[in-house]
Amino acid sequence: MSRPAARQNAASGSRAGAWSAWRTVVAFGLVSLAADMVYEGMRAMAGPFLGTLGASALTVGLITGAGEAVALVLRLGTGVWADRSDNHWRLTVIGYAMTAVCVPLLAITAFLGSAGLAVAATLIMLERTGKAVRSPAKSALLARMATSTGRGKGFAVHKALDQIGAFSGPLLLAGVAALTGVLWPGFALLAVPGALALLLLAQLRRRAPITSEPEHDDQTAAAPASSLLAALGKAAIASDLPRAFHLFALSAALTTAGLMTFGVMSYRFVQAGLVSLAAVPLVYAVAMAVEAVAALGTGHLFDRKGGRVLLLVPVLVAVLPVCVFATRLWLVLVGVAIWGTATGIQDSTVKAYVADLVPSSRRATAYGVFAAVQGLGSLAGGALAGSLVDHSITVLAAIIATLQALSWLLLWRTTRSPRAERR
Repeated sequence: MSRPAARQNAASGSRAGAWSAWRTVVAFGLVSLAADMVYEGMRAMAGPFLGTLGASALTVGLITGAGEAVALVLRLGTGVWADRSDNHWRLTVIGYAMTAVCVPLLAITAFLGSAGLAVAATLIMLERTGKAVRSPAKSALLARMATSTGRGKGFAVHKALDQIGAFSGPLLLAGVAALTGVLWPGFALLAVPGALALLLLAQLRRRAPITSEPEHDDQTAAAPASSLLAALGKAAIASDLPRAFHLFALSAALTTAGLMTFGVMSYRFVQAGLVSLAAVPLVYAVAMAVEAVAALGTGHLFDRKGGRVLLLVPVLVAVLPVCVFATRLWLVLVGVAIWGTATGIQDSTVKAYVADLVPSSRRATAYGVFAAVQGLGSLAGGALAGSLVDHSITVLAAIIATLQALSWLLLWRTTRSPRAERR
């Protein structure tokens, strides 16, 4: 096929045997469903599991917070790489493969004695690196595929399917832990959904419509940088991205800093005697179910009302520590539901909003920059929560409330931007 003909075919988003937009979005969701069984199963038990290997609350906070930071900050480079190389699919596959391999290998750390904690921390970091490799490329592909479905609904449906896996993985680990009394067999069993995710992704790659052309509503395309190094430098300061995007990224970083990691929260549950070790995945599964509902609800509202629906997130995060670190189980569970709601919005509708703020030719880069800023917030939040959770919940709650007030003001300013309302 000639190059002009290929470009015309790409512009129409069609090729022989290609799936429809909705079918592709659902297929992407099924890939995420299988992959989420793997890494959300791991995240559900990361705190308690690290504790069994000898980690303190601060160590758990630093490892889980650094893991989230790695998953976010490295996207600064992988997003640029995806846009410049147009290797969105290749990066997506590599990232999912890293998750499928690293999580099951956590099973061996229970037999490594004093080295177990270091190896477990390394595997967690590598798994989170896989998330960083695939996420900007995957989100850019999904944003293009969801153009005709409505981005809010497209990301919401994808997230809801994703959350079925996030719900199932922790339940699987809970069942294995209840039967065996230990955690490592559950990690080994997660190799099965990991392999399934890769098989589904291979089929999706063959059937997805071509998505390499800019969208019709992009007025200008960013000029290509002379080298990858130059592009990374430009991405680091994001000088070619809209001001509204910068305000939104900073707001999200402050929200992420207050959101904390489930590793810190679950470590506290177990230490306080409120939740048994085997029941921790069940609590996490409840949070994942809440995430799915929140993603669907706010996704539909986003398509109708725009970015102002996100003003709810800082309010939710501000009350989170008061609930989740309470001494009564029912209030802790309310806090977990709040955490799930805020996380669901952060992982779905927020991405749809980023797609509205930037040109399609710069989306993977924008997702990378956005995630990097969030990553700094995650690292700071993990260290903050880990250092204060055993000493002063009141101080922790006050700091988080202050951060969320600033986040709300920045988000309110962002939604008033003319670019922010481009639909």
